[in-house]
Amino acid sequence: MPVKSINPSLNRSHWPKVFAGLAGAWLGLSFLKFGNPVILDRLVEPPRGFWEFVFNSWPVAWGHALLAILLAASVPVIRFKTKVPLWVFPLPLVWLAWQLIAAQCTPLRGVDFPSAPMLIRATTTHFTVCIVCFYLGLFALSRVENMTLFWILLLAGFVWVLWTGFGQHFGGLESTRRMIYAQEDWRQLSPEYLKRIASNRIFSTLVYPNALAGAILLLLPPLLGVLLHWTGRMTNIGRGVLVGLLAYAGLACLYWSGSKSGWLIGMALGLVVLLRLPFPRKVKVAIAATALALGLAAFFVKFSTYFQRGATSVGARFDYWRAAWDTATSHPWLGTGPGTFSISYRQLITPEAEMTRLVHNDYLEQASDSGFPGFAAYLVFILGSMTLLFRNTDKNQLRFLVWLGLAGWALQGLVEFGLYIPALAWPAFLFLGWLWGTDAK
Repeated sequence: MPVKSINPSLNRSHWPKVFAGLAGAWLGLSFLKFGNPVILDRLVEPPRGFWEFVFNSWPVAWGHALLAILLAASVPVIRFKTKVPLWVFPLPLVWLAWQLIAAQCTPLRGVDFPSAPMLIRATTTHFTVCIVCFYLGLFALSRVENMTLFWILLLAGFVWVLWTGFGQHFGGLESTRRMIYAQEDWRQLSPEYLKRIASNRIFSTLVYPNALAGAILLLLPPLLGVLLHWTGRMTNIGRGVLVGLLAYAGLACLYWSGSKSGWLIGMALGLVVLLRLPFPRKVKVAIAATALALGLAAFFVKFSTYFQRGATSVGARFDYWRAAWDTATSHPWLGTGPGTFSISYRQLITPEAEMTRLVHNDYLEQASDSGFPGFAAYLVFILGSMTLLFRNTDKNQLRFLVWLGLAGWALQGLVEFGLYIPALAWPAFLFLGWLWGTDAK
């Protein structure tokens, strides 16, 4: 399963392993500490004591500082020679450059919209970090032969996320509600936070339940593959217990998150896996059809009450998408500036709609915030990468499972805002770079 290095002498030293371990630790930590959208980072206060340091979110600037350390550690590992298609190397930079141009030319700057500069600065900084992650995966992480330490530390962070989710499901959310409501000034807390804790949907260390579902879709496939590989010498029973526990924990948290899009995307990913099994075509089609029927039936049973209430979140998303399209057509070249959808939406919101800060569609948000050129650059990069990288996934199980997790992240981007959450965007871009770097070997 490990990818062979293009520089054997490099891997005889311990430094690539150290770098891989630091990369895994940084990503694992990001799921625990940087699970809020970057446009809300101003609300995250630095921890004021040991327990807040351990359990609370951190300002995203702390993640940037840790990335600087990781970049320094990558210097001995980086090799810029690559065989990736010519369009792959510059396209992320084109997308980022257009974001920066849109940031400078936004029509929202001025006294009427004092929050615009803050939103733009936070978003463009985040996008820059995402592009750094992509090239770090392309030129550094893909050069590492032994990735064991990377996966161990990433798995540790993911298990913590699942453990926290289990804690919330088995009494943690109820305890938090009681503690909050016991305070005299609890009504002064943000409406978003009060709405989140009032529900029984778990969100673990992420901003809200659908973000937790995104983390599971992104990480569960490759981590299951890694664990399956590590346990290859164990007995079938022991191997089944360990791999089954991780699968159960991930799927249980996905279920408890109550994410409808997560459920449907998870089913789609499962069907992709089923269709790759070494069975006769008729058998695979029969299994896939049965699994699809059972999954959809369970989906409608689980969410029947939601649909009876009118599927309000679906209707809200359509209103967000309508507003994003209207904004894009009004500002087709440069949009209103990265991260500024909430400002333009205030002018387009319908009386019965619910306010939002993001479009809940990463692709449409590019059109709204940076015009159709920004939308096209991002869409071609993501869609082109996912299409072309699929070609060689049958040669390596781990590459396929990493691709599968990225496919889940890309699909969820149609209905969520994972691009704007560091805990989801950073690993996604790093994995994209790693896939391209290993694809060229």
